[in-house]
Amino acid sequence: MANKSKEAELEEEGWTRQFTADEPRLSEAVEMYKSLGFEVHLEPVVPDENSEECATCFEVMCGRYKTIYTRPAKGGGSEEVLVCGKSEVLT
Repeated sequence: MANKSKEAELEEEGWTRQFTADEPRLSEAVEMYKSLGFEVHLEPVVPDENSEECATCFEVMCGRYKTIYTRPAKGGGSEEVLVCGKSEVLT
């Protein structure tokens, strides 16, 4: 999950948090949302400090998991993804 300030920033920009996944479900979900006309934004997972079990798994495999955010596309098929820690919009 993104930290609270980042999550609030994304919500202000019109993004809706969907869920957290890794491959192959991550790519499948991105393609599905894109085919439905949504922009897709991926955020790295920030482990829940209140859940020791989840935190341990995410620390070990953190790079594999992303949280999916969507919003209606403004002008057609674009996709925003996180690449090496920075957001990029793909068309």
